Amino acid sequence: MPRNIYSEDHEAFRASVREFVERTLEPRAEEMIREHVIPRDIWQEAGKQGFLGLDIPEELGGAGAGDYRFNAVFAEEVSGFTAAVSSCFGIHADVCPPYIVDLGTEEQKQRWLPGIASGELICSIGMTEPSGGSDLAALKTTAVRDGEDWVINGSKTFITNGHQCDLAIVAVRTDPSKGAKGITLFVLEAGTEGFTKGNKLDKVGQVESDTSELFFDNVRVPDANRLGPEGQGFIAMMQRLPQERIGAAVSNVAHAAKILEETIEYTKERKAFGQAIGSFQHNKFKLAELVTRIEVTQAYVDDCVAAHAEGRLTPVDAAKAKWFSAQVQNDVLDECVQLYGGYGFMNEYRVARAWRDARVTKIWAGSNEIMKELIGRDLGL
Repeated sequence: MPRNIYSEDHEAFRASVREFVERTLEPRAEEMIREHVIPRDIWQEAGKQGFLGLDIPEELGGAGAGDYRFNAVFAEEVSGFTAAVSSCFGIHADVCPPYIVDLGTEEQKQRWLPGIASGELICSIGMTEPSGGSDLAALKTTAVRDGEDWVINGSKTFITNGHQCDLAIVAVRTDPSKGAKGITLFVLEAGTEGFTKGNKLDKVGQVESDTSELFFDNVRVPDANRLGPEGQGFIAMMQRLPQERIGAAVSNVAHAAKILEETIEYTKERKAFGQAIGSFQHNKFKLAELVTRIEVTQAYVDDCVAAHAEGRLTPVDAAKAKWFSAQVQNDVLDECVQLYGGYGFMNEYRVARAWRDARVTKIWAGSNEIMKELIGRDLGL
């Protein structure tokens, strides 16, 4: 089925992103795997091409696209390269900027947004804590007012871009007596005394991503680093999580679709018992099922992207897209590994890496179980 949500402008932009992937990312793939990080010069090249400032106004160094479909195109093309690089760019360019654009003071916007758009300032967001997981309302990191400053103590974990971040948007508890209404957001800058980063975490997949813990030991920050009103942090996160979740869904489908495309080509070339393995009825039927599942999922995600571009995407629909696309991705890639046979278990094959990389998508951005809980509540259950 043809996809109907993109115009000629979007497709021209897609061609630019694809060229960036082929020219800048693909030649450095093994380096990123080996070093467990995206090199700074790649971030800066992405910024130079205008890919990191799609949600940032032009007067602040961004592209000011004003159309989420451009974000989706960028995510699709990078996800076809690897899920890990897409997740790093997504956190930096798709998740973090709206917080500062929507909630920041003019001084904060001038201070941080140009560097985010250029790739000079790498951004992360610190929500998850070692004891909290998906329960954001139960976070324990605290900020205590001290004159014109705040003193922050606590830690965050599983933070994408955490090891090399220059900025971290951090959710902390400023009033323990108010539950979710006692949470406030701050922007912490690398190098601030007491703000330290843990080693890169040893993950099962997505090894190119520099995921780490963040530690706060009496970190003193001025009130000028508070992002948005005091006590409104939880609401701010809930309002912006749908964009993170639809972004995850876009990446999930694009990642799986690319590997499935490669798998189909493999089954045409790989011979067994004198014929291509894709021509065996079982494999032919299996591939027919996988292609259909991807295309049907793509149709729903495309509708969500179009709705979000028009400001109509609900948190519940974003939750549906997030959990279902993650499940489909994992199911499809598991079948792709099976079709590759023993080679599918070899790290030198993209299908093996993709299979590992995909597993976390059923956990992050709110676990699939949390997504179903949100949907169930919407049903009145």
